[in-house]
Amino acid sequence: MENLIALLVAAPLVGAALLLCGGKRLDRTGHWIGTLLAVASFAVGVALFVDMLGKSPEHRALHQHLFSWIPVGGFQADVAFQLDQLSMTFVLLITGVGSLIHIYSIGYMEHDERRRRFFGYLNLFLAAMLLLVIADNYLLLYVGWEGVGLASYLLIGFWQHKPSAATAAKKAFIVNRVGDMGLSIAIMLMFTTFGTFAFGPVLAATADTSEGKLTAIGLMLLLAACGKSAQVPLQSWLGDAMEGPTPVSALIHAATMVTAGVYLITRSGAIFNAAPDAQTAVVAVGAVTLLFGAIVGCAKDDIKKALAGSTMSQIGYMVLAAGLGPIGYAFAIMHLVTHGFFKAGLFLGAGSVMHGMNDEVDMRRYGGLRRYMPVTFVTFGLGYLAIIGFPGLSGFFSKDKIIEAAFAKGGTEGWILGGAALLGAAITAFYMTRVMLMTFFGEKRWNPQEVHPHESPKVMTLPMIVLAVGSVFAGALFSVNDAFVKWLEPVTSFAHGHSPVSATTVTASTVVVLLVGVGVAWMMYGRKPVPELAPRGSWLTRAARRDLLQDDFNHVVFVRGGGEVTTTLVQLDRSLVDGAVNGTAASMGGLSGLLRQLQSGFVRSYAVQMLGGAAVLVAATLLMRGV
Repeated sequence: MENLIALLVAAPLVGAALLLCGGKRLDRTGHWIGTLLAVASFAVGVALFVDMLGKSPEHRALHQHLFSWIPVGGFQADVAFQLDQLSMTFVLLITGVGSLIHIYSIGYMEHDERRRRFFGYLNLFLAAMLLLVIADNYLLLYVGWEGVGLASYLLIGFWQHKPSAATAAKKAFIVNRVGDMGLSIAIMLMFTTFGTFAFGPVLAATADTSEGKLTAIGLMLLLAACGKSAQVPLQSWLGDAMEGPTPVSALIHAATMVTAGVYLITRSGAIFNAAPDAQTAVVAVGAVTLLFGAIVGCAKDDIKKALAGSTMSQIGYMVLAAGLGPIGYAFAIMHLVTHGFFKAGLFLGAGSVMHGMNDEVDMRRYGGLRRYMPVTFVTFGLGYLAIIGFPGLSGFFSKDKIIEAAFAKGGTEGWILGGAALLGAAITAFYMTRVMLMTFFGEKRWNPQEVHPHESPKVMTLPMIVLAVGSVFAGALFSVNDAFVKWLEPVTSFAHGHSPVSATTVTASTVVVLLVGVGVAWMMYGRKPVPELAPRGSWLTRAARRDLLQDDFNHVVFVRGGGEVTTTLVQLDRSLVDGAVNGTAASMGGLSGLLRQLQSGFVRSYAVQMLGGAAVLVAATLLMRGV
């Protein structure tokens, strides 16, 4: 079965090559080719998963070595794959949700003249993301990591005729380059420390490595994760990335790409376990980001940007859990999978609303759409209930476990992290209820003469229904007899924390804060009509509308600050470096001018100089003899 692993990447990669190089002859069938190859990759993944289930947990990992990429002396870089329980989880999520989004895109992109190219980019993204998660070494992972960055750039800027889309694509690419530098430095440190890139030897050698080196590697890996997963301080690109087509938002910014950072941290768990300072940094980043994204989501009237803030917040929960070590790794991945179902469903639901509303994204121009889009309303509503943690749905099981693990951290830190997670749950209930009320309830706020809302075609609603089913049942399925924890334990390990708060108390608390969040949203947006123009709001609301001033900060510190630094360096170069060179040249020129005056060209002058010189020599000789 290990010989099938390469097919996971090969199928979508072949699709990308065909669609991007095949020309216009494939315009009529390109979308079907791309979709079938994505489904084929999913079928291979299912076959490998079934085979894996038939083996004992300690013998489930598969390896496939294709060839040695760069064998030079002690430098050995292999193209080899590793499929274990962790990577298999990602394979099924990427190919499964990816296939549904491909099917959805057939209808969503039906009238786009560049649809073939769009599906080629989708296939390229799937191939790069699969390479990232099944690579058996950090260097090959880096290849997939960069491939994902390239594909996301192409997809975010797919409608490059819009200046905002082109700008958003460049912004995402540049910000991610900052994180990618962290990964490249971490890989170089690994090679100088361990002499290899392979996961097995690197992670096995952490026990005999100094904590300082492991902390440096861990912090660089965290920087990389912040870039891909839109975590503070590299989160500014995510909201602008909503300029891409909605299927892109569902695939890249809900279910797959933004989870790459969580995968990297979890896969490198042994490094972080042996570097407490780096692990603390991971926890801090996750806690800050889950609140940052939630606050931003509260103030957005653009439905996709509200969901983008939600994505940032939910990834923050996953990073927080991953930073808790063995007590949180499994729950981070569990929430990652359940989030893949309900957030992809929410984004596709938002796309369905836009499809029926002439691409309108302002929720203040929606209202009452449940009567016109019943399937979208039900599927979106189930995703909404899942993300706010409604009892019995997927988000309830996965998010509650993260909150419990946060309290289990112990001491003051545990109370702070648990409190932050609970506060994030309350804010999540508020902003997601706000989205539901403004979109599907209340009176209609659109112009009936210009907009005629209608349900999307079945090719779009069918994937939404499947994702809604996952949003409802996945969490319960994973929690039966701790099935998901036991599935991942051979790879991630697992430890029970000693929480000062019982699981029953945590559950009750999450339900209470959920009701509070829903109630506040109902008071503000359900009991009274939603105005067409947003009120001025408090200072926090105004700041949240501007993404808590993240772009202003970047402009002042990096753009303007960088400009000032550059100007200062140019002035120093001109005054010191160029000044020293030019001053030396001027001095030599002046000295040459003085010496030049001695060369008059008259023989009598030279005779006088010779006589004077001879007189000086005679006088000096006489003086020396007298001495």
